[in-house]
Amino acid sequence: MLDNAAPDTFAFIIHPIDPKADVSRKWPWVGKLLSEGQINFLSAYFPPVYMSEITGVRSEATGRECKGWFIACPFTPQRMLQLPVEQVYAKIIACAHKAEALGARIVGLGAYTSVVGDAGQTIADRLTVPVTTGDSYTIMMAVEAVRRAAEVMGIPLNAATAAVVGATGAIGSVCAQMLAADVAKLIIIGRRLDAIELVRDKCSGKRAEICASTNIDLIYEADLVLTVTSAIDSVIQPEHLKPGAVVCDVARPRDVSRRVADQRDDVLVIEGGMIEVPGPVDFGMNFGFPPKMSFACMAETMALALEGRYEDYSIGKDLTVEQAQEIGAICAKHGFRLSGFRSFEHAVTDEQIARVREKAQYNRKTWSPAHAF
Repeated sequence: MLDNAAPDTFAFIIHPIDPKADVSRKWPWVGKLLSEGQINFLSAYFPPVYMSEITGVRSEATGRECKGWFIACPFTPQRMLQLPVEQVYAKIIACAHKAEALGARIVGLGAYTSVVGDAGQTIADRLTVPVTTGDSYTIMMAVEAVRRAAEVMGIPLNAATAAVVGATGAIGSVCAQMLAADVAKLIIIGRRLDAIELVRDKCSGKRAEICASTNIDLIYEADLVLTVTSAIDSVIQPEHLKPGAVVCDVARPRDVSRRVADQRDDVLVIEGGMIEVPGPVDFGMNFGFPPKMSFACMAETMALALEGRYEDYSIGKDLTVEQAQEIGAICAKHGFRLSGFRSFEHAVTDEQIARVREKAQYNRKTWSPAHAF
């Protein structure tokens, strides 16, 4: 129930992914003086960090505004994997307490803070303030980005072969289920065959022929690749992709190697899509996106605040298509929308897409999966 007397507020927990670059956003001298290894080590001893206040998020449906805060958990993904999970939980919970003290009525878990342990369940159980990972809207916008990218690349969706890498995860499983209704063939890739077979069962009975495997080399066949693993290092290399392929990389840290951007000008690599936030929003800091744009997980947190849905959302590893569709409708109601693509920190232009299509058409004449780049 929406409480008209109380302000709509939220907080979003972020953390450094590229230690030197991200720490330099707040403390340039730290990024300059310390090595990546030193930052990783010392991050275990840093407290939660207030980054900025977020203002001007305004619903197109109701005219209500909400405000929020960015709070930084100092751990890098590497440290979250190295440290005992209880120590990581304690730091994330401390970040949430800091957000609650500022007045946040819901807290979003960003990047690896939403992955560690049991995907937010333990953190939600130990807090009084509600929590979301933002994964449900991430799913909706990742699938929408794939659909739009297929359109601009001239790939007929109903005749396409798609692949989902990391299909046994909370996001990957639901993305696979949604894409299975769109494409002719779906290749689902996971690390464990028993787990990937369970996802195959959920995807069966829709439009797509389903191929389940632990072998990532099978994505050579795919016209469309959606990748969302929880790996620390990149898993998709230049030799994995055929000319003209679209790759939507939802993972943070990235699944797609930087070598793909450097060596493959005949494939289109996009992030999960930029989300335009309604209203004259000011994030109070630069996190690498153009003005008014956010990640989908951030948008879910803001939309739940505007909707007055102060309850746990997108928690745990058993998300559903219905949950993704519900938050998609809530976000659309308030004016959040997919707005363009980004690739390796840069906006993707129409001219770039045209060049990729032209180069792919030329390279298809000589391409084979065994070709080494």
